Amino acid sequence: MSEKKDYLSQQAYELYDSTSMPFTNQFISHFALGDSLIKKIGTHQSFGALHFWTASELVILGMMDTKLPFFKDALNVFIHHQQHFLVRNSGGLAVASNEGVLNFSLILPEDPLVKMSITEGYEFMLRLIRQTFKAYGKKIDAYEIEESYCPGDFDLSIDGKKFAGIAQRRLKKGVAIMIYLSVTGSQDKRTEMIRDFYQVGLANETVKWHFPKVNPAVMANLDELLETPLTVDGVKQRILETLTTNGCLLSDGHYDLELKEDYKLAYQKMIERNEQMLAETFDEELSR
Repeated sequence: MSEKKDYLSQQAYELYDSTSMPFTNQFISHFALGDSLIKKIGTHQSFGALHFWTASELVILGMMDTKLPFFKDALNVFIHHQQHFLVRNSGGLAVASNEGVLNFSLILPEDPLVKMSITEGYEFMLRLIRQTFKAYGKKIDAYEIEESYCPGDFDLSIDGKKFAGIAQRRLKKGVAIMIYLSVTGSQDKRTEMIRDFYQVGLANETVKWHFPKVNPAVMANLDELLETPLTVDGVKQRILETLTTNGCLLSDGHYDLELKEDYKLAYQKMIERNEQMLAETFDEELSR
């Protein structure tokens, strides 16, 4: 029987970064490429992938957000703040992303003989983030911050303030453990905007779905929590250095024909989903 792997040690990874990808779109491309990479890693099984990206003024909605009773009215909050918005192809609720937020996926092959549990997937990312910032001497906790946006069991926090959220996406034999890290910028503005979105979208109505009562006081940036200047690029390099120190072999990713064809299909699916979910509010600029 196969033994379970420690994917943070002595593993091979291909590196994919939005700053060097051959696709000009800086919105839908990130999600289409992510799905394409999960399929690639699941097919080949001999290596993993690291996917880094940032987006300018983008709110990433979950499918459940579209069930708000006044969803279309709530979207006007983002329009007022000059934010782009789209509905992602994985679970969860709304998160805000801009140049101060690093999005990162650890994409792993799943051995069909030794299944990786949902919790195990989350714990790989938790361990990686803890190792990356260990030198600062701050305890990083993992539990649900109920009044944050997109709350979940593996919200990452320091001193009770959330700076990151983790999600997963699985396609066939590939697993993506995805995290957003609020590194720098105005986390209060991000949080207040998402709070207002839910207030408008609910308008005090009672619904069967649970939406968070977002409180800006329970979220913060890493630079604030670690009490040190940080940049998105700097955090990215720290993550890569942690993996290298653990004996992982990192190489540049290849955008071969198979990946590009899968990307085209995933890209079109994202457009179709958003045209359906957002109707006349779908911003055509997102697909250019």
